[in-house]
Amino acid sequence: MHRRQFLSQAGLSSGLLLTSSLNRGSFSATPPRKLGVALVGLGNYSTHQLAPALQETSLCRLAGVVTGTPAKAESWAKKYDIPEKNIYNYENFEQIKYNTDIDIVYVVLPNSMHAEYTIRAALAGKHVICEKPMALNVAECKDMIAACREAGVKLSVGYRLYFEPHHLEVRRLGTEKIYGAVKMMETSLGFSMADPTVWRLNKKLGGGGAIMDLGVYAIQGARRGVGELPVAVTAQGYVRDKTIFKDIYETMLFQMEFPGGAISNSTTTYTSYVDRLYATTGYRWFGLQPAFNATGATGDSSAGKISFPTPPYQQIRQMDAFAQSIIDNTEPLASGEEGLKDLRIIEAIKQAADTGERIKIEY
Repeated sequence: MHRRQFLSQAGLSSGLLLTSSLNRGSFSATPPRKLGVALVGLGNYSTHQLAPALQETSLCRLAGVVTGTPAKAESWAKKYDIPEKNIYNYENFEQIKYNTDIDIVYVVLPNSMHAEYTIRAALAGKHVICEKPMALNVAECKDMIAACREAGVKLSVGYRLYFEPHHLEVRRLGTEKIYGAVKMMETSLGFSMADPTVWRLNKKLGGGGAIMDLGVYAIQGARRGVGELPVAVTAQGYVRDKTIFKDIYETMLFQMEFPGGAISNSTTTYTSYVDRLYATTGYRWFGLQPAFNATGATGDSSAGKISFPTPPYQQIRQMDAFAQSIIDNTEPLASGEEGLKDLRIIEAIKQAADTGERIKIEY
């Protein structure tokens, strides 16, 4: 069964909440083994980023997969030595609750399926990493957070840049006012995806185009660099090729206002390459270009280069940090609440683009 077929046929599970002592934070300071991760969805990101990263992690490992394609199940089992008992499809997913090899479920599915599989994983007593954006809307985010809280499991969003050293340095420079208070930021990300068959261009599956997919990075680059949440947004949406971009904006420009007086201007697009972050405090500045891609950032400032050694995959630190939060029974840095904040901002940006009005944001 393919994921899209399953999407139309499967409803949310409403069974009893299932928990285990493992999920209740019963780890000792030193875990007896690496935590097992099951990847749900074996598309490009799982194949080329997450699975290789899991070969390098210190606190977790690739223990299982969930896929609707038998050929993928066979090839992944062979490549990563995954036992047959740890391979699931979308029909028998609930059986994962009985598998003690799997502690964490990583949801890597189309955006429209994030809420469903996060909730189903929580009901199965598994901790959850959900790929970004966390969900299609604020309401789904709240449901996901509530389900994980009630099940006693931890929830994180796949925010790899929360742990990337160049972005951590940008955050330090901005929040600690090393060059003074940030007055203006520019954060933009875009690339060409003019293919109507890609699920991200389907509003039902993707939720709204580049602002959903790439907007999270531009939003976080600004709000984490300033160290504040925006209080209002304005936005403009553009569509040049209506044969490809149907019911979604091809390009979105948006401006965020911060309570301390800083402003940001951002671009997300599916038709042109752009990848940069820039912050200025007046005559002093710092930035990254490229900034947001998964292959690595390059930084510069009015005081010199921003350069750090980086691991082969940014997700290594991301997934180890989540495993550590489970071991220590602490709140994940890239928590569900962080994902909820971003969806509130995205919803405001969409509203601003649709109406042409300045939209205030409440958290």
